[in-house]
Amino acid sequence: MQTVRAQTAARGAAARPAAAGRRAVVVRAATATSISRAAVPLKLEEGEMPLNTFSNKAPFKGTVKSVKRIVGPNATGETCDIVIETNGKIPYWEGQSYGVIPPGTKVNSKGKEVPYGVRLYSIAASRYGDTFDGNTTTLCVRRAVYVDPETGKEDPAKKGLCSNFLCDAAPGTEIMMTGPAGKILLMPESPKSVLICVATGTGIAPFRSFWRRCFYEDVPNWKFDGLFWLFMGVANSDSLLYEDEINAIKATYPDNFRVDYALSREQKNQSGGKMYIQDKVEEYSDLVFDLLNKGAHIYFCGLKGMMPGIQSMLERVAKSKGLNFEEYIEKLKHNNQWHVEVY
Repeated sequence: MQTVRAQTAARGAAARPAAAGRRAVVVRAATATSISRAAVPLKLEEGEMPLNTFSNKAPFKGTVKSVKRIVGPNATGETCDIVIETNGKIPYWEGQSYGVIPPGTKVNSKGKEVPYGVRLYSIAASRYGDTFDGNTTTLCVRRAVYVDPETGKEDPAKKGLCSNFLCDAAPGTEIMMTGPAGKILLMPESPKSVLICVATGTGIAPFRSFWRRCFYEDVPNWKFDGLFWLFMGVANSDSLLYEDEINAIKATYPDNFRVDYALSREQKNQSGGKMYIQDKVEEYSDLVFDLLNKGAHIYFCGLKGMMPGIQSMLERVAKSKGLNFEEYIEKLKHNNQWHVEVY
């Protein structure tokens, strides 16, 4: 592991200057602060993984604790951090998702009035929540809007029903929840693992749950001593999410954490085009493949449109190394090193 840390430290990216003109409600830190691990209730380490404890026919009723916009004024869209009080009654593990049932009804294809369906959101907090007591959870939600291509104006009749409900929710608002669901993005058991996490936009949510567990909490029987490598793709600097936490981790655990950003509207790739997430990963493809060959886990989360470019890049790199791409990926899947959840 020391060799891996030395390699990544040598190739670390320079810190990005803080952008000016932030709104007061934006959760960002001007300078990095160190992290002190918080004590947590270890009973949440016990038992089997929770799965589908609540359904759409028998949902859990949570309560909004806070809603904060977490992007800057020039971000391409609005993303909110939403903390929900659960009183520990809908426990989950890192990498799982919750379903949210927006209020109201619709008329289905048979002409019957029925409740709205469930929308899934990756959980953006560890099992202990941001308050470290297991009584809250967090969702990272981008407000979905529709802009008329002719007028250039938003059409409120076509906005995303659930995302707007969540982003507009006031403290005390009740939320009908299902789950937890999902096994694909679970963390490996060993705290010495190498985690390569590739995210676009709100796909960062499950990886925040990872880094909260790895770096923010004092779990005596699970002390992370591996490498957490985050690749984050967004349009511009103001669209970066949880940058304050990322900077704090970099400052406190430089040997165990690194981050590389792909800012499509601010950076150029090696060919002079826009810097997309696959371009940033390709810059470090030799090291990524080396880590995978040594047992690293690689995770992908974000819009499904991210994967074709990533897979095409990985296939090209694999062939340059004399590897059969299909066989290589199948081996990673067989070893449970390949984790993809896109939407």
